[in-house]
Amino acid sequence: MSTSTLEAPASTPAFQQVSLGRKVKNGIATTLVWLSFLVAVVPLVWVLYTVIANGIKRIPYSNWWTQDFGDVLSDEVGGGVLHAIIGSLLQGLVCAIIAVPIGMLVAIYLVEYGRGKLAKATTFMVDILSGVPSIVAALFIYALWITTLGLPRSGFAVSLALVLLMIPVVVRSSEEMLRIVPDDLREASYALGVPKWKTIMKIVLPTALSGIIGGIMMALARVMGETAPLLVLVGYSSYVHWDIFSGEQAALPLVMNNERVTNSMDPGSVGFDRIWGAALTLVLIIALINLLATVFARLVAPKKK
Repeated sequence: MSTSTLEAPASTPAFQQVSLGRKVKNGIATTLVWLSFLVAVVPLVWVLYTVIANGIKRIPYSNWWTQDFGDVLSDEVGGGVLHAIIGSLLQGLVCAIIAVPIGMLVAIYLVEYGRGKLAKATTFMVDILSGVPSIVAALFIYALWITTLGLPRSGFAVSLALVLLMIPVVVRSSEEMLRIVPDDLREASYALGVPKWKTIMKIVLPTALSGIIGGIMMALARVMGETAPLLVLVGYSSYVHWDIFSGEQAALPLVMNNERVTNSMDPGSVGFDRIWGAALTLVLIIALINLLATVFARLVAPKKK
């Protein structure tokens, strides 16, 4: 009768102290990370401080939000930017209505269906659009919309130019959000016999929706601050103008440019206060839109059970 021998468990290796070289590398990496953080944050804080310090003089007054510059002389104190706020919101809204569905459909195609030459061509075109300057988009719409079709300069033409700038940002952000949805969710849905299109609508999109909304807001914030399409495709109006399809229409970036041209940029002048007030107003509107989008994204995000 043979007897089995019990082997002694392997001894646990003794704790080894971290070498000096690894400590030095860790310190260098940590320092570089903090320096990168400061390089990104310091200019942002500086810009915000400058805009707030120079623009806060005008925006506390109620007429800044409820009046336009129609009955106010260029060098006269008073008036407000209601006409520019309405123009910026209308142009941004029309741009988002056109760009968001197109961008999301392209992202869904690339992630869920994209194979072969068509997918590669689509990706290539999105990359090209990502690098198009705003002035080039404005000139393209001018050549197509105004020169070729003979349609008037208008806020809608501005929105079309902004669409070209917004679509690639929406596509890239939506694409990344769709890719991080676990494949297990898709496979579980397919295993239950759910069609692919319904899986995308009921499982994939709701899971990624909060991140997609964040990307859309980032794209909208980018295009609402563009000036080149406004200068090329629409004239400045100092009155409130609701018709986006015809006539001159103001926007907040256009107010800044107009005041820079017609008034002095000397500190304390009327033009100086209006420029910085319009800049701070634009920052506040974009911040408010992002805040509302964040709240909405949390409401529609899948709840953990």
